[in-house]
Amino acid sequence: MHLPLKIHSIREENPTFRTYVFKHDLRAKPGQFVMVWLPGVDEVPMSVGWQNENELWIGISKVGDCTTAIFDQIKVGDRLGIRGPFGKGFEIKKGTKKIILVGGGFGTPPLLFLAKEARSKKIETTVILGARSKQQILYEKEFKKLGCEVLVSTDDGSQGHRGFCTEILEKSITRGKTDCVYTCGPEKMMKKVAEIAYDFGINSQVSLERHMKCGFGICGQCCIDGKGLRVCKDGPVFDSKDVLKFEEFGKYSRTASGKRVEFK
Repeated sequence: MHLPLKIHSIREENPTFRTYVFKHDLRAKPGQFVMVWLPGVDEVPMSVGWQNENELWIGISKVGDCTTAIFDQIKVGDRLGIRGPFGKGFEIKKGTKKIILVGGGFGTPPLLFLAKEARSKKIETTVILGARSKQQILYEKEFKKLGCEVLVSTDDGSQGHRGFCTEILEKSITRGKTDCVYTCGPEKMMKKVAEIAYDFGINSQVSLERHMKCGFGICGQCCIDGKGLRVCKDGPVFDSKDVLKFEEFGKYSRTASGKRVEFK
């Protein structure tokens, strides 16, 4: 059943990404997602970017029919149908002292929620943010307010390191013992992150995105080839020791019709 939640405020982070703020506690956990429904258009999965007893944040990127309609039609005071939370989120294991979060572009929101939980436990947190340009870096100020070390990379060199965030990751890992690396963003980037962590003998957790219809494991639309694991139910967060064995990880996903689409 959908909750018709009223939008309390809308933050425009850049021309194609907005944060929609609701005054509601879904009791979500970092890494979980919700299904966002715009009646008459579609329903799409979205990560929870922040949750406390007073507010729920959902970051929405203008990339498809439904999200474009939300951008064009929905304003403060309007309602969206929210169903969830669903899925398996990030896990912070007992005894964790230092972690690294690697966010690529619009995949950053669930890592902000994770950073909030980690800092509440006094865990040293380094955040590496990567994007094509300075304009697309998300939540840098919010991460810093939580007390995280924030390192930035951009493809065009408009902010921070010119190059890939994975290059910063390799240097950051060598600075001291890291207990776990967490990542969300473009899948090719996440595969590289998981491989780097593996090479250094560090566990990592990866948040996958696949086409979803039901959100709770019934339809099978989001099953991983060769494994049958459902991203909506068994994920979206997977441990690197498992995800690196997925034949499609970092290579391709499938459309609603099942057509295979290679990652660029």
